[in-house]
Amino acid sequence: MKHDSPVSRSGRFAGGPGSDVARFTQSVSFDWRLWEQDILGSLAHAAMLQKIGVLTKAEWLEIESALNTIAQEICEDRFSWKEELEDVHMNIEAELTRRAPAGAKLHTARSRNDQVALDVRMWLRDEIIDLDGELRSLQKALVALGGRHADVIIPGYTHLQRAQPVYLAHHLLAYVEMFQRDGERLVDCFHRANICPLGSGAIAGSTLPLDREMVARLLGFVDQKGRPRLTQNSMDAVSDRDFVVEFCAAAALIAVHLSRLAEDWILWSTAEFCFVTLADAYTTGSSLMPQKKNPDVAELTRGKAGRVFGNLMALLTVLKGLPMTYNRDLQEDKERLFDSADTVRAATRLTAAMIENTSVNTENCRAAAADPALLATDLADFLVREGMPFRKAHRLVGAAVAAAEALGKPLNQLTAGEWKEIDPAFGPGVPAVFVLDRAMARRNLVGAPGPQQVARQLARWRRLLAGG
Repeated sequence: MKHDSPVSRSGRFAGGPGSDVARFTQSVSFDWRLWEQDILGSLAHAAMLQKIGVLTKAEWLEIESALNTIAQEICEDRFSWKEELEDVHMNIEAELTRRAPAGAKLHTARSRNDQVALDVRMWLRDEIIDLDGELRSLQKALVALGGRHADVIIPGYTHLQRAQPVYLAHHLLAYVEMFQRDGERLVDCFHRANICPLGSGAIAGSTLPLDREMVARLLGFVDQKGRPRLTQNSMDAVSDRDFVVEFCAAAALIAVHLSRLAEDWILWSTAEFCFVTLADAYTTGSSLMPQKKNPDVAELTRGKAGRVFGNLMALLTVLKGLPMTYNRDLQEDKERLFDSADTVRAATRLTAAMIENTSVNTENCRAAAADPALLATDLADFLVREGMPFRKAHRLVGAAVAAAEALGKPLNQLTAGEWKEIDPAFGPGVPAVFVLDRAMARRNLVGAPGPQQVARQLARWRRLLAGG
């Protein structure tokens, strides 16, 4: 936002900016999105000015009526945004003043510096609430899919190599945990965004007896006990964009988690894995190959993470060299903020819908989980329970795996004699190690993928997400 308005410019400058400069400096093409917050802030500011005697009651009511009419016209797409008025603030103020002469008093004790800081904080509060709700819907979709297939076991992977068996639900709940942390970060961000900067003026407050607490209460900048939350330093208030960076950082982590989830869905839907089948509505075909069914929603979710990361880096770069206090560079925050919010919210909504419309190919999952090599670590644990040091047990099981590969047979198909030849410690209890259901039941530590623990976690998440 520009520090000097076109109205004030006419007193200081002999002429206006050139048309190319006006196009370069305008922000209304994107900051029009702040119109609702701008009008709400103006309504609260007008009410406060009437209370302290700057506006008469009649002037206040005149301003209130005109602002409400303008809001209605914007809602109905009947408002004409003018690029020459630079930004959302001057567009609304100019139209207000044209309709209500008292509107000329509305800018008393208010700068576009604290006005834009207010609008962005209010806009971001709403976005955080909506995004948090969308994250909860995604968590519910993951929990529901896991609950519908609570008995399905798949290989767990490290280095994208089969590692150990886990329940599908356990794998999905890992993402539920990630998105929970994302929600907690959003709550923290909301707390720091929810501080009212209005009354800070351009840099040094005002000599008028403003009632900042009244404005904060009217606009919902209060703590849990209803006490107003106000910025405490006028210079910091107009130049602070930490809350924007914090949101974009939280959005970047959400994008990371969405991208990782998308990657799993892309892999699982391939013919090589074939663990899941995506609904047609969330895939596309090929312009050349008629057999193709491409996971475009998941791929675009993965790809769009990069732009969210870029927005965060752009903001940090804009802020890193700014002297106190307000600088026009800060106009660059909005497109980055808007894009991060739009991108992450859209990806979250579509990912939830994609998961809700995913079917699990249980037979393919069962076949993959039947690989006895997944229980090699269980075999080492068996030897440990027999009194063997783990390092030795690990080496012996590795030798058994090599022997099975050399013989061209699965690990669990080695004969008793072949086991004994590797080491006498491989006694008659070895075959029982490879009974998958028993192996899963032994995984009963808190956080482990055993059936009891997975059922407990599914129930826990259903409770936590109920009604959210």
